[in-house]
Amino acid sequence: MDNNNKLYSILAYIAPFWLIGLLAAKDEQDVKFHVNQGIVLTIGWFIAGLLSFLIIGFILYIPLTIFAIMGIINASKGEQKELPLIGKIKIIK
Repeated sequence: MDNNNKLYSILAYIAPFWLIGLLAAKDEQDVKFHVNQGIVLTIGWFIAGLLSFLIIGFILYIPLTIFAIMGIINASKGEQKELPLIGKIKIIK
């Protein structure tokens, strides 16, 4: 994985910066893997935001943030490890 693709993969875990990787490296499988996980995290954060009037919404932010940090670490190492609980969800192929 070259440096640009690694950067796009890392940015994928910071909503909405996954759009950069989606547009700039749409044919790179490594980047698409991390962009997919970033999209799933963004959806999770959106749901947590909708539920934030309940205590469960605030509690959801904790694991989602931990997952994002795990994804950034994996992307910086050039690894494609699925995130716990949400890693199998495929939005883009």
